[in-house]
Amino acid sequence: MDMQLALFESTKEQLIERIRSHSFLKRCRSGEVSLDELKIFLVQQGLYSAYFTRYLCAMMANLPSNEEVLELAENLFEELGLAPNSPRPHHLIYREMLEHYSLSLDGAQPLAGTRRLIDSMFLHCRNLNPAAGLGALCLGAEGLVPVMYGEIIRGFEAQGAIRRDIEFFHIHVECDDGHADTIREIMLDIASSTPEQIDVMLSAGMSLVDARLDFFSSIEEAYQERAQAAMA
Repeated sequence: MDMQLALFESTKEQLIERIRSHSFLKRCRSGEVSLDELKIFLVQQGLYSAYFTRYLCAMMANLPSNEEVLELAENLFEELGLAPNSPRPHHLIYREMLEHYSLSLDGAQPLAGTRRLIDSMFLHCRNLNPAAGLGALCLGAEGLVPVMYGEIIRGFEAQGAIRRDIEFFHIHVECDDGHADTIREIMLDIASSTPEQIDVMLSAGMSLVDARLDFFSSIEEAYQERAQAAMA
């Protein structure tokens, strides 16, 4: 199991570096990203995140035992605002953040990269083989969030945001490592009895990162198109 843990952790670090190398996050990290581009991100990330509880429920439905479902229920309870340490639903916190920036998801359309990210996560989480959904949620999402959102926070702070303005991102930087650890433990249990599932998990994580990179690229393209239209 130690070798499997090391493999999962090394893969996660490689995927994190792939995410961090995208020009969108690089510009967030350096403070060069504009507020208008961050606003595009907020709406598109909101469209993707609006399905998170459904991603999780779809994957949980395919887990082999109720014990594993209960282990992941804490994550679901936090999202819904039912956990003692998370008394407010996360979607409401996100909506308040959007409202602070005069944004709304009502009538918003997903960019091509956003649509791919949503479809890819659903594809893996609905797979009857739970290894696919576990790999997608852990290696392709929860395990990346603290670093990814940390970069986003730096971009907003460079534009004058304070913690209250972007509380949603701070909450997930602080809690999603624990969520990823819970999923990883289930992955390790499955891998110990059926080692061939490791490749399924790793492949799912890589697929989600590919989709996330497309998501960032779509945001950049949409911002450049709007900027050019404004100058015309």
